[in-house]
Amino acid sequence: MSDLLLIGAFIATLFVYFLIGIPVAYALGLSSLTIMVLPIGPSLNFAVIGSRFFSGINSFVLLAIPFFMLAGRLLNEGGATEPLFDFARAIVGDVRAATGHVNIVASMIFSGMTGVAVADAAGLGTIEYKSMKSEGYDDGFSVAITGSSSIIGPIIPPSLPLIIYGILAGVSIGQLFIAGIVPGLLIGLSLMVIVALYARRYNYPGGESRNVSRLVETFLTAAPALLTPIIIIGGIMFGIFTPTESAIVASLYGLLIGHFWYEGLSLAKTYYILRSTVIDTAAIVLIVATANLYGYLLIVAGIPQQFALAVTGFSSDPLVITLILVGLLLLIGTMLETIAALTVFVPVLLPVVEAAGIDPVYFGIVMVFTLMIGLLTPPFGIILFVLERITDVSVEKIVRAMGPFYVPLFLSLLVIVFFPKLVMVLPRMFL
Repeated sequence: MSDLLLIGAFIATLFVYFLIGIPVAYALGLSSLTIMVLPIGPSLNFAVIGSRFFSGINSFVLLAIPFFMLAGRLLNEGGATEPLFDFARAIVGDVRAATGHVNIVASMIFSGMTGVAVADAAGLGTIEYKSMKSEGYDDGFSVAITGSSSIIGPIIPPSLPLIIYGILAGVSIGQLFIAGIVPGLLIGLSLMVIVALYARRYNYPGGESRNVSRLVETFLTAAPALLTPIIIIGGIMFGIFTPTESAIVASLYGLLIGHFWYEGLSLAKTYYILRSTVIDTAAIVLIVATANLYGYLLIVAGIPQQFALAVTGFSSDPLVITLILVGLLLLIGTMLETIAALTVFVPVLLPVVEAAGIDPVYFGIVMVFTLMIGLLTPPFGIILFVLERITDVSVEKIVRAMGPFYVPLFLSLLVIVFFPKLVMVLPRMFL
């Protein structure tokens, strides 16, 4: 009975703090403090708070997060996004609903530079939405395809959520990055199928005819930016860089091409980018620190072990267990910010994954993708609010328009769950 009360206390305190509008990091910290003072909570010295905060962020690999964020912003603000969009347009050509396909292709390219779904939605999203609106696409379709394509970012490397998962699960971040390539391409192709179906039903217009000279021209303009994912992924695959080193190299490279090639970076703009990156990094680090304390209290209370026994007692089939965990993660993803969800629940779910014999690299891709769907799901889907800000389309209308686009996302998730070899083929080949 006391165990059930304690589990209820963990859930209820966090949910109440969310309901009254307390930010994620503070809600996790206050919830942890509340659990510690409850009679049924773990009996711990308050000195553990500082030690768990420090241990949660005391990781060299975490340095990759600010540098990947910095690289993406330098490229975005430096003027790389429009050349990438033009190059994607030249690739797609004159197929129906061309700009919808361009939206997806551009997001797949841009994801190889930032690894952040929100960065894609806020960066390329503005260009993509305005371009689609100017060509006569309706608000709903334009904003739905912009939002759904943005979640490819955390799957195709580099990926900030995969870095967090790798640190917490103790698995190779390089393997996680490489494992995300095939699922990311699968998600992109599935979204292109739904766009093609929309195009046939609503007779959406085609784009410009394919032109070799135009393709070459846009490629040459976008080439320096296109080298960024090659530097990052190639460097990791062939053992030239660690993920952290590749993030630093990508940042320096983004600074150089943004200043000298695209000429979009002034000293004032560079200062603004550095300042905003530091502020956002501080927010992420605070979430990681407080979530680490919350997760530690869960472990001390023995909840992960009880959960592992309950799930493995229900079934020993890895597929069934994966489906159970996916259902749980879908629920978590709608309520909790992704980095906080990873920091809290990776230690809880990992014993189940290990007991079931599920590859933790494979499960990392499944977990991150499932949580990414939560970014597009009410009530707390962050991307929904980013899209509302950049498009002036209400969240209610965005959610209605997103309906058909959940289908390819969930089908892609099921393919990944039922065919784990698709995820692991590249890591086993190169690493």
